[in-house]
Amino acid sequence: MKTAVLIPCHNEEATIARVVGDYRRLLPDADVFVFDNNSTDGSARLASEAGAIVVPEYRQGKGFVVRSMFREVDADVYVMVDGDDTYDAADVAALVGPVLEGRADMVVGDRLSSGYFRGNHRAMHAAGNRLVRWLINKAFRAKVNDIMTGARAFSRMFVQTYPVMSGGFEIETEMTIHALDKDFLVVGMPVGYRDRVEGSVSKLKTVPDGIRVLKTIVALFKDYRPLLFSSIVACVLFVGAVLLFLAPFDEYLTTGFVRKVPSLIVAMALAISSLLALFAGAMMDSLHKQSRMFYELELHRWSRERESHRISGAGGKGAMS
Repeated sequence: MKTAVLIPCHNEEATIARVVGDYRRLLPDADVFVFDNNSTDGSARLASEAGAIVVPEYRQGKGFVVRSMFREVDADVYVMVDGDDTYDAADVAALVGPVLEGRADMVVGDRLSSGYFRGNHRAMHAAGNRLVRWLINKAFRAKVNDIMTGARAFSRMFVQTYPVMSGGFEIETEMTIHALDKDFLVVGMPVGYRDRVEGSVSKLKTVPDGIRVLKTIVALFKDYRPLLFSSIVACVLFVGAVLLFLAPFDEYLTTGFVRKVPSLIVAMALAISSLLALFAGAMMDSLHKQSRMFYELELHRWSRERESHRISGAGGKGAMS
């Protein structure tokens, strides 16, 4: 079973050599790739000197890096970890176990159940992680402890059938929701976490990137749970229609006339919009189910082709020997 370690990197000169060295020691049979995302320091050189295969990615953003990783690297098991040395390498290396055993398509390195809240001194980041975890677990009826962790392991099937759509830090949220929606086997495993070393600077901008993550959650909720999303919108519109309708209705019961015609018109418009939202949600839900069906057929086709290649490869080796 071929294992690949994937390390996204942008200006991690202070830590990248240590991270590469740790994974080369812990996973000696694995290929260690560092995807350098326009670093302006010595990150690429130090990673290469430490024994990593350095691949440049010129489109700025972690999502673009992950897209290139998944397209260009071929392996049976993939380990992805940040290059900032905030994760305990021994714990992350152990994430391959459930994938090798066939118990998981994605293993999530759970920082939040271990030392994240002690090691991370940025209160907004901790609050944001809690909020994102709560929103996704509620919206998708899941129990994932750490949504935005940068330490994960993947099966070949997940990597080769996952359509990367995001370009930035919201990629972790997107891949988690994709795995939950498509019923992949997701396993959480606690990993050690520590704050960045002196001289290492976080690239995450708390407010702008936090807003992008929340927008991604809303957009994916709309795409993956369209009927529920539209039902919530319809309920809000219907409540607004009822509230605006009460005054003209009371006036009509009291006087037999309606003078608040604008309120009545807006109330009717909101009521009609509520029905349209439900209708649109039903159509989008039908399209989503068709998309799920096509995706399952694609997984089936991928599995059959993979098995065919494995058998033909084994036959070829037998003939040569």
